Amino acid sequence: MANPLKCDLCSKPATVHLTQIVNNKVHKVDLCEACAQAKGVTDPGGFSLADLLLKASLTPDATPPAPGTRCPRCGYTPVEFKKHGPLGCPARYDAFATLVEPMLANMHSGVTHTGKVPARSLQRKSLYDRLTKLELDLTEAIKSERYEDAARTRDEINQVKQAFHPDAP
Repeated sequence: MANPLKCDLCSKPATVHLTQIVNNKVHKVDLCEACAQAKGVTDPGGFSLADLLLKASLTPDATPPAPGTRCPRCGYTPVEFKKHGPLGCPARYDAFATLVEPMLANMHSGVTHTGKVPARSLQRKSLYDRLTKLELDLTEAIKSERYEDAARTRDEINQVKQAFHPDAP
């Protein structure tokens, strides 16, 4: 049996599960009954999922931006960020770093985007890097007249090339 979901605010078992889609991005929040009522989830007029996500992500040592803070490039304010969510302008990430970084750290495994690479591309890159190193080793072995090492390296190069193109003769 799967582990029950925990409240994003207090870690008690979650009984309220909210999903909001903003600009084709899905945001999910899981809450216990007490936190759901305390945050006004039962009052649709006073509830903002973006605000809840923001509050859930702030750590005790995180400080919100000073009142009157605006993005220097586009004028976006923290209030607009809380209300609408998306940042859009790249300068906003720096302007609202004290809000955004704890939220990203809470939602993801860190605040630095590392991207994703398809497994086949990684494998191809690894084989290419190995082939490049082996070809350098072969050249070095031939220059230094280590012909037995060169023959072993040549055989390994052929194996790597076979992995690149398994159907080739």
